[in-house]
Amino acid sequence: MSNKILLTGAAGFIGFHLAQRLLQEKDNLILGIDNINDYYDTQLKMDRLENLKTDKRFQFEKINIANKEQLDALVEKFQPSVVIHLAAQAGVRYSIINPAAYVESNLVGFANILELSHNLKVKHLIYASSSSVYGANKKIPFQESDSVDHPVSLYAATKKSNELMAHTYSNLYKIPTTGLRFFTVYGPWGRPDMAYFSFTKAIYENKPINVFNNGDMERDFTYIDDIVDGIIRLIDLPPVENSDWNFENPDPATSFAPYRVLNIGNNQPVRLLDFIHTLENLIGKEAEKKFLPMQPGDVKTTFANIDRLNKLTGFKPQTSIETGLKKFVEWYKQYYKIG
Repeated sequence: MSNKILLTGAAGFIGFHLAQRLLQEKDNLILGIDNINDYYDTQLKMDRLENLKTDKRFQFEKINIANKEQLDALVEKFQPSVVIHLAAQAGVRYSIINPAAYVESNLVGFANILELSHNLKVKHLIYASSSSVYGANKKIPFQESDSVDHPVSLYAATKKSNELMAHTYSNLYKIPTTGLRFFTVYGPWGRPDMAYFSFTKAIYENKPINVFNNGDMERDFTYIDDIVDGIIRLIDLPPVENSDWNFENPDPATSFAPYRVLNIGNNQPVRLLDFIHTLENLIGKEAEKKFLPMQPGDVKTTFANIDRLNKLTGFKPQTSIETGLKKFVEWYKQYYKIG
């Protein structure tokens, strides 16, 4: 089934890969928007877009989602049936340095996305939440039914806020909304601020890498192709009202409204030092490691329970960390013309 899709964050890592797959798999029309901010290398974002612009079914406009007037005027002409909202100010540590950027993009911008979804009566709004919402939670693996009331970074708080805001619109206006809690996404064309990318760069440049919490951390690293597969499977499966929802013992992952949140991860955490060792083997060079304490806003472990997504769509990650990192390193060498 073809769709007219508004894709925010189209120049971003996940948005780029998702747009590629949407154009390959279905007769979709995509309006991609992005503000191309300089949080990381803008040339990388522009190069992603150049790859997408070769397909006439992809239209791109540079716009800030916090500018409601411009956003509404643009989207009114396009009339999307589906909104996939991936635009956000990313990064846990940067939210401590520049909190205003998170308020503007992740709160004001998301409110604008909800309003246009309501006004256009879209059939499904899928938006990016984050595993960071689990915050201080020590219960492993993380389940959507767990409490997420104790975030440990402003970034996490904005993502938790997005889930609450989405529920309100699902309740008031019956907009089907799906929030996806992404778990440490990695792969080719990825984000330079992420550990796997910065580690690779440092190793090739013979510079030390910062290993936080002295390496005593685990992450549920999820390869980009698996993430995209999960999103694609959900597009034509909007949530419906849960008639069995228990008001006395509420499940926060679903609702009496057409609303849900879902984990999307690899379901297989990897120790940070094992992750680094895999990178070293692929690059053929040992990293100089600078061991540091835990950073404010970080958590020790992330681990996704993906039973709900699997039951709903059949989603099952296919990519091992060895395979995924191999593909990333191959892309990195080609993109940056190494060796």
